[in-house]
Amino acid sequence: MMRDEELMLAFQKGSTESFSELFLRYRDPLFGFFRRRLSNPTRAEELTQECFLAVLQGAERWEPRATFRRYLYAIALKLTAAEYRRSQREPLRATEADQVGQPNATEADLGVRRAIAALDAEHREVVLLREFEGLSYEEIAAALRIPINTVRSRLFRARMSLKELLDPQPQKLHREKEVSSKQTPAIQQLRQEP
Repeated sequence: MMRDEELMLAFQKGSTESFSELFLRYRDPLFGFFRRRLSNPTRAEELTQECFLAVLQGAERWEPRATFRRYLYAIALKLTAAEYRRSQREPLRATEADQVGQPNATEADLGVRRAIAALDAEHREVVLLREFEGLSYEEIAAALRIPINTVRSRLFRARMSLKELLDPQPQKLHREKEVSSKQTPAIQQLRQEP
């Protein structure tokens, strides 16, 4: 099986079969990328097509110094940003519209979606690119045009926020144990009395 970059180089030389293979490889992942960010599945499909159209139009300018996947998701991010500006919506709102077309979503799935939607935009995007799109730290850094250490710190903070949003009780219990272990027996007794 040919690598994505080899397929793109073959497409630059005129092989339409190579582009068809890239389309088949990335059509569903790219649709998922847009679907997680937009409430309208029809618009997500349109943006998927626009993304591949941009690849077609810019094929002769593509250079193999970047991976094809990085190139494709950079285009997708630009299209998403343009869509947000056009619609003046907040990205990834947790509404009923988000769940249309996802009949098998469990309560846990919906909880995760709501928790991700609660993250600020910078942290949400890094989590989506890493966990849902499977991009490497380097690919995320290139796509978002930020240093790799910023990717790492945002991902760490986002995961900590998600952990607390999804299961706030263990954090509370842990803090209570810390506080109680630092107290003298007399203070602990006072806290227990009514």
